[in-house]
Amino acid sequence: MSLSLHGIGVSGGYAIGRAQLYSHHRLEAPHYELSPEYVAAEIARFDAAVVTVRQELIDLQTHIPEGAPPEMAAFLDVHILILSDSMLAEAPKQRMRREGCNAEWALAQQTEALVAQFEAIEDDYLRERQQDVRQVAEKVLKELMGHPGHAPMKAAAEGESILVAHDLSPSDMVLFKRHNYAGFITDLGGATSHTAILARSLNLPSAMALHNARALIQEGDWLIVDGVAGVVIIDPDNTVLDEYRLRRNQWRLEQKKLRRLKTSPSTTLDGVEIELMANIDLPSDVAQALEENVAGIGLFRSEFLFLNRDTLPSEEEQFEGYRHVAQEMKGRPVVIRTLDVGADKSVPWLEAQSDNPALGLRAIRLCLAEPHIFLTQLRAILRASAYGKVRILLPMLASLTELDQALTLIGAAKGVLRAQDIPFDEGIQVGGMIEVPAAALACEWFAKRLDFLSLGTNDLIQYTLAIDRTDDAVAHLYDPLHPAVLGLIDHTMKVGRKLGKSVSVCGEMAGDPRLTRLLLGMGLASFSMHPAHILSVKQQVLHTHLGETAPHARRLLRAGRPERILEVLERINR
Repeated sequence: MSLSLHGIGVSGGYAIGRAQLYSHHRLEAPHYELSPEYVAAEIARFDAAVVTVRQELIDLQTHIPEGAPPEMAAFLDVHILILSDSMLAEAPKQRMRREGCNAEWALAQQTEALVAQFEAIEDDYLRERQQDVRQVAEKVLKELMGHPGHAPMKAAAEGESILVAHDLSPSDMVLFKRHNYAGFITDLGGATSHTAILARSLNLPSAMALHNARALIQEGDWLIVDGVAGVVIIDPDNTVLDEYRLRRNQWRLEQKKLRRLKTSPSTTLDGVEIELMANIDLPSDVAQALEENVAGIGLFRSEFLFLNRDTLPSEEEQFEGYRHVAQEMKGRPVVIRTLDVGADKSVPWLEAQSDNPALGLRAIRLCLAEPHIFLTQLRAILRASAYGKVRILLPMLASLTELDQALTLIGAAKGVLRAQDIPFDEGIQVGGMIEVPAAALACEWFAKRLDFLSLGTNDLIQYTLAIDRTDDAVAHLYDPLHPAVLGLIDHTMKVGRKLGKSVSVCGEMAGDPRLTRLLLGMGLASFSMHPAHILSVKQQVLHTHLGETAPHARRLLRAGRPERILEVLERINR
């Protein structure tokens, strides 16, 4: 009898094959007390396990298959960095000395403490870095307990195989290029996890957050992975198999056709040029963005440079990361969002905490509260502007006072560089993210002081509808087509047109082909999204006639009721 499991589709497409189970069960750490004279030897055993795991990661770096995405090397760097961090490499030893406990227990306790800190983070991307910490710690734990773990070394001989795991680390993912897996599914993970990012870059159909897949699926079971809907079907009947074989073939044909659009200009049927830009998290992501022939980097999330470390990144380190992206883009715009963390115990240098991190000291609020951190980053960004078309983006603006203070600090950073005779772009553009309803309603005042606006629709929807988009209990209420959300987006774009200021959308709405024509009809001319979504959105642009779409978009904005909105949206997408 067939069974369906529902999770999160993190990489589109369809895969059909036999289940290959990945034995990666979490080990229970033993707990026992040590006499003082044995603590030094236990610490040495822990250090030896860390050295062994670090060497394994370094060896993986040297064996990354040709043609693998650049993210693979970057994520291995992250795991090596985590392994070297004192919070993981030194804190367990302090616990061993203090409590006289064994290495496995000390490591497990420290790992849970770190994971708890990550879980308190409001930002999806940063919160899911807890999986990286857990994955690295489990490698050390397995080494301590004599159970080294790794991905299966070969796929099943008969037909395509689908890897089934409780969890997968980026270092496991390195092996995918050597084996012909059709896709993979995991119990854990989310849409912004490193493993999900790699799945998209490898173009592997996958579903995550299935919770019980590893326990319910047996070796050799026939599986269908619907990476579009996030559904896994176990032991499907012939009718369902035939249906999904057809879907899979159609999907593959569509992907081949999309590749032909890579060099096509992004222009509507009535000749309006639309700017399609990429969101990136890592400096190395710029390679994939260039592969998709993007118009620029619409959102460079700078948080990555501040993560998984005891100390702040230096100005020089930040500068090198920003400069690399600016130079690689060769004159195309690079929009760097300033630091967006806060109420975040995962960065040791930040002591501020909040009971409600989504509404606490984060983003521009944190930067203004810690001007030395902000000024260091601003100087690094300004220095990078001498090497390309760099722009500054201020996140989570809510008041003009915040904007005035931020602009004053930007001016101060420029003054320091002038005094040191360090070159930078004197005319660098400064923009603001509209992701708080107050900012959207007052966007005219912000637009008069800024060069451009960027709609962060993920948070705008969350704050407008008072919904935690990470809470499964209310996630179904997270609605980009809610009349209030569309009204705020429409108002912001109207203000931009009135004042001659560009407005872009850099949230998930920008990368959803189902919403492309609606946004075009509302007047949006600049989209920024994950590079994997560029061609799907471009296809919609090429098939859109703005003169015909705009009236339907106006009707949708007045539709009100959900069923009426969906009816008009269907008409727009015909």
